[in-house]
Amino acid sequence: MNKGMLTVGIILLSLIALLLINVLTNFSTGSELDYYLVKETADAAMEDAVDQVYLRTCGLYRIDKEKFVENFVYRFATNVDNTRNYNIKFYDINEVPPKVSIKVDSLTTLAFNAKDKKSAADITTSYDAILETNYFGDMSVEEGLHNMSLDQCKSLLKTTQAIN
Repeated sequence: MNKGMLTVGIILLSLIALLLINVLTNFSTGSELDYYLVKETADAAMEDAVDQVYLRTCGLYRIDKEKFVENFVYRFATNVDNTRNYNIKFYDINEVPPKVSIKVDSLTTLAFNAKDKKSAADITTSYDAILETNYFGDMSVEEGLHNMSLDQCKSLLKTTQAIN
C-alpha cells in the first residue's frame, strides 16, 4: 500500500508541475508575441498614415491621427489570438513630428475566477514609436522648403487642397 500511494503522489506532482510549466510558458511567450505584434502593427500603420500631400508641399512628415488609429486597429484585429481579450489605449499621437504611444492590455487564458477580473493574469504591453525614414530629395527644393516658414507652408497646403 505504501508504494502504491507513493506512485500516485509522484504522478499527481508531475501533472501539477506540467500544468504550472504550461501556464508560465503561455504567459511569457504571450508577452513577447504581444510586444512584437504591437511593434510591427504600429510601425506599419504609421507608414500608411503619412500625409503625402503635406510631405510634398512642406517637406515635413506628418501622420493623420484618424487614419493611423483605423489602420492600427484593422491590422491588430486581423493578427490577434482569438483566445484573449485585448484592450487598446492610445496615449499620445503627435502629427508633426510623427510619434505615437500605445498601451495594449491582454487577458491571458489563465483566469482563476471568470467573474472576478482582479484574479486574472494581465499582460500589459506599452510601445512608443517615432517615424524614421531614409529620405533623399532634391537639395534645391529642400532649401526652399526649409527657408519657408511653417505658416507659409500651411497656407500653401490649404491652397493646394482647395485646388484638388
